[in-house]
Amino acid sequence: MLSVEGLNTHYGDSHILRGVGLDLPAGTALGLLGRNGMGKTTLIRSVMGYVRATSGRVQWQGRDVTGWPPEKMARLGIGYVPEGRGIFPNLSVRENLVMSARAGTDGKTAWTFDRVMATFPRLAERLDHGGQQLSGGEQQMLSIGRALMTNPQLMILDEATEGLAPLIVAEIWRVVGAIRATGISTLIVDRNYREVLAHTDRAVVLEKGVVVMAGESGALDHDELGQRLGV
Repeated sequence: MLSVEGLNTHYGDSHILRGVGLDLPAGTALGLLGRNGMGKTTLIRSVMGYVRATSGRVQWQGRDVTGWPPEKMARLGIGYVPEGRGIFPNLSVRENLVMSARAGTDGKTAWTFDRVMATFPRLAERLDHGGQQLSGGEQQMLSIGRALMTNPQLMILDEATEGLAPLIVAEIWRVVGAIRATGISTLIVDRNYREVLAHTDRAVVLEKGVVVMAGESGALDHDELGQRLGV
């Protein structure tokens, strides 16, 4: 479904991504791991078109989409939950969800407003609250729910549990598991590598913009992984 080949990205004179490659087949989940500042978010933003890669190629279902802007990438069927959530603070919960609702690229609407409400009962109790009135955990639920309303083929979640209370973190991982069970492909970035490995088929590890480990999630060496991640 998604293929990245030899991707290089610079911020000014800083060479952030150095020939990164990865493959995410349809219906699978991929974990993206690494310490802070190793290029994980830059990789996602390069794929999504928020940052222009210096060289390399991004393919979606065999089609070269390198350098496409974010709005065109979203129309391909990619739901993006960015680090920092990115909700509209001046819109209500209902408005945040409804404004993003659309059928998937196959014309199906499996993720309806009612289904999102059933998935996030807490949001159903706060439909008329403004985004800025929500707790951090509720904002994260809203961000995920908004992405689901686009009926994506691929969900990208960048640090979806960062800074949240343990009970909310557990709820987010429950939802991630439920999304995966529906057959939606997922690309997950999170600091809790054990949870990432438990919710993915494969994982790759970045160090200074280079892939240094890759393989099936259940087969990666935890000792080496812990050393590379500093945990």
